[in-house]
Amino acid sequence: MRPRDIRVIDTMLGVPLKEDRSDWFDFFRPLLRDKQSLEQFAMPAQYMFRNIPAAEGVDDLPGWTVGEMDRFGIDKALIGYVEGSPLNDIVRTRFADRFVFDMPVDPNGGVDTVRAIRRAHEAVGLKAISVFPCGCVPQVPIDDKRMWPIYSLACELDIAVAVNVGVPGPRVPMAPQHVELIDEVCWFFPELRFVMRHGAEPWEALAVKLMLKYPNLYYSTSAFAPKHYPKAIVDFANTRGADKIIYAGYFPMGLSLERIFADLDAVPFKENVWPKFLRDNARRAFKID
Repeated sequence: MRPRDIRVIDTMLGVPLKEDRSDWFDFFRPLLRDKQSLEQFAMPAQYMFRNIPAAEGVDDLPGWTVGEMDRFGIDKALIGYVEGSPLNDIVRTRFADRFVFDMPVDPNGGVDTVRAIRRAHEAVGLKAISVFPCGCVPQVPIDDKRMWPIYSLACELDIAVAVNVGVPGPRVPMAPQHVELIDEVCWFFPELRFVMRHGAEPWEALAVKLMLKYPNLYYSTSAFAPKHYPKAIVDFANTRGADKIIYAGYFPMGLSLERIFADLDAVPFKENVWPKFLRDNARRAFKID
């Protein structure tokens, strides 16, 4: 049973500014080809999620988000930074103690992307850079040369990278996110703190093997309801991987906090794993005070 007194750090959460959040996924819309994804889904992996959270009639969506965090004991959350977004000032003026930023990027931007990351880090003190390899336009494999400047900069700035791995939920090709592509990255950048997002399935056993191999490789549970955490990941957390598995939700992109925290009670983590999973591992991997 999950302890109730642990103040949680959520390493994947979104703060909406309007109820229609479909524009959150516009960046990879050019990759979508099937009619259902293009015309019917509110979010591109909707076939995998039921009861996507809504906040109908809510005027203050950032305030609503923080209220939901309070309900479920979430102390801090890692959210995406978008240059020029009004959310940046809202967060920093009203909720500076509740949020830290990662910056989603497309490595196809080359040196312009590197400059944008530097600007963001100077502005808000980024804790991570995040990349969706299968959602870049065109797609960028995890070990591609276009990723190398991103990894180098993360090492220079001493921040983490959070990278989607495994078969993507949206109906786009999966090859850029094969878990085996992480191996050369971790070998070449031994100081890089690399956090695997979105499951690593169906190669979760390989993800465990690589975490045993590389000290700075981590796994987050983003976009998975806890009842669907891969068994290999739960077993690893309960044995040699207690310091490697990091809690991440997917609110409000696809999962409600009610669903996540109700499911968590049934996850068979050992007692000593819970504080590491819910807080301590995130503090170390993302250097969150």
